[in-house]
Amino acid sequence: MKIAFALLGAVQLTLIAAITVITVALPAMRRDLHLDDAGTVLVTSAYGVAFGGLLLPGGRLADSFGRRRIFVVGAAVFGLGSAAAGLAPDAGSMVVARFVQGAGAALTAPAAMALAGALFPDPRRRGRAMAVWGVLSSAGATAGTVLSGVVITWVSWRWALLAPVVVAAVAVAVAPGLFPADRPARGNRIDWPGAVLATTGLAALIYGLQRSGRVALGGVLLIVLFALAERRAAVPLTPLPFVARRLLPLAAVTLCAAAMATAFFMLSLHLQQVRGLSPLRTSAVFLLSTPSLLAAGPLTGRLIARLGERRVLAAGPAVAATGLGLLSLLDAPYAGLLVFPLGAGMTFSAALLTALHGVGDDRTGLAGGLVNTAMEIGPPLGLAVLIPVAAAHSPDASSGYAFALRVAAAALVAIAVCAALPRRTR
Repeated sequence: MKIAFALLGAVQLTLIAAITVITVALPAMRRDLHLDDAGTVLVTSAYGVAFGGLLLPGGRLADSFGRRRIFVVGAAVFGLGSAAAGLAPDAGSMVVARFVQGAGAALTAPAAMALAGALFPDPRRRGRAMAVWGVLSSAGATAGTVLSGVVITWVSWRWALLAPVVVAAVAVAVAPGLFPADRPARGNRIDWPGAVLATTGLAALIYGLQRSGRVALGGVLLIVLFALAERRAAVPLTPLPFVARRLLPLAAVTLCAAAMATAFFMLSLHLQQVRGLSPLRTSAVFLLSTPSLLAAGPLTGRLIARLGERRVLAAGPAVAATGLGLLSLLDAPYAGLLVFPLGAGMTFSAALLTALHGVGDDRTGLAGGLVNTAMEIGPPLGLAVLIPVAAAHSPDASSGYAFALRVAAAALVAIAVCAALPRRTR
């Protein structure tokens, strides 16, 4: 059981690390692949667009065709995309490879979460395991940033993109022996029109938030059409009451992911452009968050067992907001790098357990898809909102960054207050 959970955790961490692994390496990639501005946009967006856009269909496919089967297929596709990205000779090949890589991740992530929950029939042990699982996303984002800085210091950036191939190959090889074949619980019917609307809408929203307001608006309209279509579908891809009961934890995941991505982006720029740190030393600074990330999962599991999910869901964003306030002291961010990841880990873990509460085996993939979708929407949303806020506040980048981080902290405080209110008041 421990080996199986460790494998699933390593895969989930790798899927998230693949998002941030090109962050520090991007200047070298631009030079080697002869990327112009448009090519850079496509390379940096392709993985996230495919990952976020295909998560809901990926979750439903796991429920409908078997979690182990979809996990193995997704890991194989992710591994092939990773290999193609590491060996890509030009910009076009890189964009296609990153898109394939993201599609594989969208199949793998919901299935992996469902398999992880099924390993622990006892509710108490399952709760502790899922609390640890909730921290893996923030740990993966940090690991990707650190790995890219370390790799490009000594070898080619291509090795950072090839590293996930090893994890994917191990997962494909050993998963059939670790996990029993599961029978689909609800038949094989998929709402394909809804899947197309959800995929295109989410993909347009995620891409548009990064690059184009018009594309983002088109994505919102497609998501509205998706919601209207789901009300009439015989077997909806995502039942709206199922989503409505989980709006608060999904909002908490989105806002915390937005805050984390934006805070780390701003801090990375400040450390390199203002403080003059090298990529390797910048990566070393982010390693300060490791103890907090390692402690957040077990701590959250114990707190939830004593206090309940709702109270921890209120405490997590409050701690994260405190950490953002400390991070806004950009010249001395060290206390913030300890406090903020702890609060973010608590938030992700408590939100995940709240979203999975009362979910039957036939919908664990769907719930996993929703949580991962909220996670994917967060970073482009945070960058799209907070970067202009920083620029509007002050022409001095450091002053603007500090103000934007305090705005993000205020949003997390609002989530904490909502979670602390009685259910009827909420």
